[in-house]
Amino acid sequence: MKRARVFLMSVFLGLTVLSATAAAQDKLGYVDLSRIFSEYGKTKDYDKILTDKQRVYTAERDKKVADIKQLQDKFNLLSDKEKESKQGELEKKVKDLQEFDRQKQTDLRKDQDEKMKDILKDIEDTVKQYAEKEGYTMVFNDRVLVYESKNLDITDKILDALNKGSKK
Repeated sequence: MKRARVFLMSVFLGLTVLSATAAAQDKLGYVDLSRIFSEYGKTKDYDKILTDKQRVYTAERDKKVADIKQLQDKFNLLSDKEKESKQGELEKKVKDLQEFDRQKQTDLRKDQDEKMKDILKDIEDTVKQYAEKEGYTMVFNDRVLVYESKNLDITDKILDALNKGSKK
């Protein structure tokens, strides 16, 4: 009888330890970062701004190219002596166009990089806040996973939190 009691106590203690161990397991999740980035409202808003800036740049560039073509057409009709005097003007316009292209591309790239960092920071902060609130130990980016179970995917929840504007 005493043995049975000790055996039952051992089983009960073992089950208690097992359940405590199971409860202490890490809570894991993952997010589809590229999907979050592309479906985030701030990304879509920025894409519109970037497209508008690109249109303005293209219009300015097209105007400069048309001016150069017009000058080249006139240049071809000039005599050799007149060509020599106009050569500097044509070269200056071409150099100005090249500098304009370089500067605008640099500005657009810099602006894009800054916005991307801002958006990624928002996503990171939201994932962190959500994970802390929901008790997640680790949240992974899906790009580093070899296999992922869809029940660990919290992408939709993060997207909801981001697009509502409140970081949960």
